[in-house]
Amino acid sequence: MDRRIYLLTSIAFVVGLVELLIGGILDLVARDLDVSVGTAGLLITVFALVFGVSGPVLLFLTGQADRKRVMLSALLVFIVGNLVAVLGTTYGALMASRIILAASGSLLTALGLALASHIVAPEYRGRAIGLVIMGISGSIVLGLPIGVTMGHAYGWRSPFVMVAMLALLLVGAVYAFFGRVQASPPAPLKGQLQALQDRKILFSHLTTFFFLAGHYTLYGYLTPFATSTMGFDHTLLSVVYFVYGAAGVIGGGLAGLAADTFGARRTLLAVIVLLSACLLVIPQATATAPLFWPVLVIWGVLSWSISPPMQSHLVRLSPRTAGVQQSLNNGVLHLGIALGTTVGSVVIDHWSVEYNAMVGAFLVLISLGTALVSLGK
Repeated sequence: MDRRIYLLTSIAFVVGLVELLIGGILDLVARDLDVSVGTAGLLITVFALVFGVSGPVLLFLTGQADRKRVMLSALLVFIVGNLVAVLGTTYGALMASRIILAASGSLLTALGLALASHIVAPEYRGRAIGLVIMGISGSIVLGLPIGVTMGHAYGWRSPFVMVAMLALLLVGAVYAFFGRVQASPPAPLKGQLQALQDRKILFSHLTTFFFLAGHYTLYGYLTPFATSTMGFDHTLLSVVYFVYGAAGVIGGGLAGLAADTFGARRTLLAVIVLLSACLLVIPQATATAPLFWPVLVIWGVLSWSISPPMQSHLVRLSPRTAGVQQSLNNGVLHLGIALGTTVGSVVIDHWSVEYNAMVGAFLVLISLGTALVSLGK
């Protein structure tokens, strides 16, 4: 396999790291910038919104440029976004940083997925794409615990310093080892959107949208939830994120196995129903630690289990546009995160973080309805 795939995986890891770590230090950001936790949570919302929209657009706009040059430029902009977070002293500066990071990170992710299938032989394409996605999964397992630990030990800006340094190393690695990659003609944006004219495909994407919205209504505020209900300190918070992330990676593999064994339809419906039930149980599970940890693991396993059966379902619905569907579903996923963190922000500011789980379960149940439409005859 082409060794450049490992560079793409490293870039995906760093992008996933900067996207996710803010959720683990929301309390620190809110206290330092003198805003509510709900307002701080909107930093996740804006990132997800910009990330979901800008990836396909920027990839299209840079479609004729040399891929190595585009990657280097995006990495440099990504570094600037981290420096704005480090040096900024206001909520507005941090919001600007999140927009810069989301736009550049979205382009890097979309470019990485596209290049993964372009620079390897056809028989390695599946594994190459899987490795890039594994970079994002790895940031879930390692990134959040590292971000939480560093944020509480050295200040909430310290993880952004680390990410900027990692990105700078990647700039050097891409410049030295990646080589020139000729651009392929980009898929027209109109053609990508036309795929949504199919009712079943549209409702498939809506299923992903509401599923992730429901999940992130609580997950986006896991730090204040764990500290207020369980009294966890930053050490235990790091353990929470590590356990959850490891369960999430395992869950993706189990869901893929289940989709192959029992079919995408059964797996998809089971995951949705079980996640909704899990979100309803979580507030009660905080009454005792021995109950909370198993429920956290189950939540982690279920949270990202929608992707394998959904991808299988989309390929079955439209094999000819499978690549376009993957790109669209990734964008819709982030738009769902934006909705969930927005709803969660309102709930936590006007009521209590314990209600985030109940509202999240309701949104996941909406995804059950859209899934039934998509899976219908």
